[in-house]
Amino acid sequence: MDIIDLFCGAGGMSLGFEKAGFHSVLAIDKWNDAIVTYNANREKACGTTVDIHDFNNEELEEIKSKNDIHGIIGGPPCQGFSLVGTRLTNDPRNSLYIEYVRFVSVIKPDFFVLENVPGLLSMENGKFKEDIIKRFSELGYNVSYEVLKASDYGVPQSRKRVFFIGLSKNIFGNNHYFNFDVVKKREQVSTSMAIGDLPSLRNENSSNCYDKKPQNDYQKLMRENSDILLNHQGTQHTEQTVKIISMVPDGGGIKDIPEEYYSVRNYNNAFRRMDSKLPSNTIDCGHRNYFHYKENRVPTVRESARIQSFPDLYEFKGSKTSQYTQVGNAVPPLLAFSIAMAIKEEMNNIKK
Repeated sequence: MDIIDLFCGAGGMSLGFEKAGFHSVLAIDKWNDAIVTYNANREKACGTTVDIHDFNNEELEEIKSKNDIHGIIGGPPCQGFSLVGTRLTNDPRNSLYIEYVRFVSVIKPDFFVLENVPGLLSMENGKFKEDIIKRFSELGYNVSYEVLKASDYGVPQSRKRVFFIGLSKNIFGNNHYFNFDVVKKREQVSTSMAIGDLPSLRNENSSNCYDKKPQNDYQKLMRENSDILLNHQGTQHTEQTVKIISMVPDGGGIKDIPEEYYSVRNYNNAFRRMDSKLPSNTIDCGHRNYFHYKENRVPTVRESARIQSFPDLYEFKGSKTSQYTQVGNAVPPLLAFSIAMAIKEEMNNIKK
């Protein structure tokens, strides 16, 4: 069952679907570093930086004829929809989902999965949400949506994202909508459960060797077939930063340090430590204000990738700053896997 991934980034959503038995035949993203990472982690490189606007309908028809495409997945850039920033309704990135609609209109897949930030639902009093539903409905899809919390699906992170899933009326029937309740939930995984087996960087700046055996099922899953540690390089902080963060307890933040230090980074989310007993807060693209639950530093790219549920075999390319951004922008593979398995079950049911 072939899929196309639009705005694929480093490949988190593709990976989840691939683990569920789907096969990626085309992945598009304009960021070269992300595509280099995407292709480096797959036997067959199908990622491209060709502008999505440059795929004309004739080319899409040709891609359709050469492959057995069942689904289109992906998340149009979320900056325009995000609750963070100005949320400009004329942000040109807001219209990229229309290109997504065009791909669906030509390919006519059995299903589509469109992921975005929850802020999309309320933007312009629901204008964009309603527009998405209307456009895909007119193409012959029953569309349902839900805000999912990654930590409910075995991802050690409290990230929330909205997913729109459309099922073709021609395939699933006129009145069949995807039921998000069938997406299998998993036991909650804390940050210490997620990264506690990774080597300490207190006395060195990087490590490519495991020094502990996996301590739980999540760590075993992440380390499957991996015998070398990738992307585990520490960040050098100033003496002042190390001193300040050393005062913050496990799960604490700026309110736990003396007021005399507030002027360094005076906002509520500054100097947060992960809580070792809970899933991580959302891994973003900066990581400069979110510290390891025990060590006085930001998490490494590998630790961030673990918190996103990328397996240790998955190598991120480019500069360290670029790697952090690739990880932060990704859809957690385990969350994508849970969705993919539920869709696969729906597809199997219609064949019975």
